Amino acid sequence: MSKLILIPTPLEESLPLEPVALELLQKECLKKDVLILVEEHKVGRQRWLKWGLPREAIDHFLLFNEHTQNEAYTQVISEILKGKTVYLMSDGGLPAFCDPGQKLVKACHEKKIVVTSTPFPNSISLALALSGMDHSKFSFGGFLSTDPDLRKKELDQLASRNETAVVMDTPYRLKALLSDIANSRLKGRTFFLATHLNSENEKCVYGPIAEMVKASEALNKPEFVLVISGK
Repeated sequence: MSKLILIPTPLEESLPLEPVALELLQKECLKKDVLILVEEHKVGRQRWLKWGLPREAIDHFLLFNEHTQNEAYTQVISEILKGKTVYLMSDGGLPAFCDPGQKLVKACHEKKIVVTSTPFPNSISLALALSGMDHSKFSFGGFLSTDPDLRKKELDQLASRNETAVVMDTPYRLKALLSDIANSRLKGRTFFLATHLNSENEKCVYGPIAEMVKASEALNKPEFVLVISGK
């Protein structure tokens, strides 16, 4: 299945690319059904060659940044729907986290296109990037209280904020959390449930609370991060 894959890159140019990402690009980058999005051609080329990746793959590069995204956006979605796998890279850091890739990720969710990432060590940042939701400002609700009254109060506090929110809980309380949200002021928001990130069992779901509840029925106490859209 064609998909969008985020490729986190080191902030420091002299550092090597994460091994799983490097192996994946070495294996896949010269295939005809692959498109590689870079933030800047010069920086992208320099880092690509420094990592020892094939020079020929640079022909697959497409510029995707704040200046080109409106023009490139339609082409990228069209290519994915035609069967291409697209790799999104930034000059340094996590793509789609506080950068133009956010809107592309959101469009992929709306088109039911799978979005995933090569390994990244922070589950909160990764879940936000994979969610496609505007996170220029966001609230971290953390692990909510197990006390029913306090839990309701915490959910109400998140609902009062006009910004994306991130909440977590222990794996065995996922279903209870979703039930509480379905009966809270947050129930009309859009949600992104990220489970088992960066593992073979990774599963991410985007949509209304009803879809989160339905998806949770097939999950067996997963590690998860739940992202909730702003108003």
